[in-house]
Amino acid sequence: MTLTRRQMLGRSAALGCCLAANPLVTPVTLASAPSDNRLVVIILRGGLDGLDMVQPRGDADFSALRPGMPNAKDLDGFFALHDGLSPLYPLWQEGQLGFAHAVSTPYRDRRSHFDGQDMLEAGTGMEAIGHSRSGWLNRALAHLPGADARTAYAIGRADMLLTRGAAPVANWAPDAALTLSSQAELLLERVMHDDPLFRDATLEAIALSATDLGSTADAATSGDMMNAMSESVRAARKGAQPETIARFAATQLRAETRLAAFSLGGFDTHSRQDRSLLRALGPLATTILTLQAELGAAIWERTTIVAVTEFGRTARLNGSGGTDHGTAGAMLLAGGAVRGGRVITDWPGLAETDLYQRRDLRPTRDLRAHLGWLLAGLYGLNRTTLETEVFPGLDMGADPRLIL
Repeated sequence: MTLTRRQMLGRSAALGCCLAANPLVTPVTLASAPSDNRLVVIILRGGLDGLDMVQPRGDADFSALRPGMPNAKDLDGFFALHDGLSPLYPLWQEGQLGFAHAVSTPYRDRRSHFDGQDMLEAGTGMEAIGHSRSGWLNRALAHLPGADARTAYAIGRADMLLTRGAAPVANWAPDAALTLSSQAELLLERVMHDDPLFRDATLEAIALSATDLGSTADAATSGDMMNAMSESVRAARKGAQPETIARFAATQLRAETRLAAFSLGGFDTHSRQDRSLLRALGPLATTILTLQAELGAAIWERTTIVAVTEFGRTARLNGSGGTDHGTAGAMLLAGGAVRGGRVITDWPGLAETDLYQRRDLRPTRDLRAHLGWLLAGLYGLNRTTLETEVFPGLDMGADPRLIL
């Protein structure tokens, strides 16, 4: 049977999946690595409650704001770790896990996920909300000598403002046809053979897929090509698990890629936070530990993972046992390159008069400053560039020495 490309598009949703993944198949390869250091940025969507993730049990007002909190792992005699992140406690003991607390972007008072995430990813101030065309990670990439399309990866379906901009960034969606069987690959090659643009893109997509899930792709051995394609579609619809995302990111980071970014959801905990936050933190812990395992000891030692969210949540529980949109929160740092084993903060206190608008944890430092110092430590970006181009208008303040 001979299929034209148009016929193929009409008959197979799997081809659509592959085309959707085409931004990852850049013909450009990395000529030289700007650094041996790796940075993984995880956007925690929904407004993570930093007061629950890293609990200030040493603050006398905490128990009144959060009565009935279950036991948590003591970190330093003042802060304690939520049980959902307890699998990461060995990293804390080894100095490879840390937190920055009472931090936020300049976002204030509107309490909108959309605006908050826009500002977090843009790395700008309030005045730029809704007008940003590029993200801070992309702008940083533009200043890395030798950086190329495979230097950075944006992973996931959604177009992330964080990685959008003039610098080339490869994209990969974990549920976009990376389970192509050998028959489906052959079919795609034949259909695209006479179209140089799509042919080259397809061949690179197949090659890239093979770097991660090649063993899965060869699993189907029966049926004709269309049946094999259907199997690919069914596999894609199952969706991606954190392990899948982490394994793919690790595969690329072991090779030419130096920066990777993706997001995890589930942190909007308006009710029964005791259950919902536990469900959200589990995948975060799994992602970090999978990255550690897949990267191997040598690369893990050069890796920094930073997890940030658009805003924190209210200090008091609401009537549904949840928390509402707040202001300051916490950011997580992990990896062999991190100077961990500490909670970095200028703790503002939780007395009502210490709270922002008498309801939220008060921000004491701009989280962009920590991100800026990470980029300086990992890639040597100078302070002027960071404060004027990567994070316009930012005063980075004192260096918290986040990197070993």
